[in-house]
Amino acid sequence: MVVRAPATSANLGPGFDCAAVALDLWNELEVTDGDGVVVEGEGAGELPPDETNLAVQAFALVGDPSGKRFRFVNRIPLERGLGSSAAAIALGLSAAAPDAAAEELLAAGRALESHADNLAAALVGGVTLTWEGRIARIADSLPLVPVALVPRERMSTAASRRSLPSTVPHGDAAANAARAALVAAGAATGDRELFAAGLDDRLHEPYRPSVALDALREALPAGARGATLSGSGPSVIVWADDANACATALVERFPDHDVRSLAVSAKGAL
Repeated sequence: MVVRAPATSANLGPGFDCAAVALDLWNELEVTDGDGVVVEGEGAGELPPDETNLAVQAFALVGDPSGKRFRFVNRIPLERGLGSSAAAIALGLSAAAPDAAAEELLAAGRALESHADNLAAALVGGVTLTWEGRIARIADSLPLVPVALVPRERMSTAASRRSLPSTVPHGDAAANAARAALVAAGAATGDRELFAAGLDDRLHEPYRPSVALDALREALPAGARGATLSGSGPSVIVWADDANACATALVERFPDHDVRSLAVSAKGAL
């Protein structure tokens, strides 16, 4: 059996812990009879080649990994805010129970991933909203193209979340509710003006310092309409009308970053 799971970008600015999108960048898992765990590509020599591997743990939630050999080919960078952990969990769950409903797999996966936004998008693809164990897939694509600006440094989600306050001012919460509605409406209808108007956040981005995000919001590159932190960072997603012009400008401006123009994937783990 071979299964694939996509990268994801969560939050989409104001959709904190709720909104996410699947991206056309894939990790793969081949499961055969035998023993052992092999990791190739991203995380090779770093991710555990045994039963403590996150994807193998996910497999064990809904299936029996004994007598199985797991071979991973990873392309999603680790700890960059592009959903590498969610992809690993989606791989394991989908390989163990390929016919299970997505919300059943989401519920099982919560044992390993307490925040369901990335996992939901990795499982079903497209643009998703997640709440109370439910998944709403609201679009196959987005009206703007995501161009990822990926730094060399890493950031763990747990460390990033520790920077968040327990409360925010009421005005910030109200502003975020409006912008989250704009992003969702723009995504669902394909309206780029609505989507771009919502690309601002006051719940988490101000508390997760990003030099790149601040610089981009001060002066967007050619072809871009907005920028958001990807998940907990440190990657930034630049939302573009003209992905080629945007990517070219980003390469010149951020030569020490990896720039990737990533299409939205209408498909999830398969």
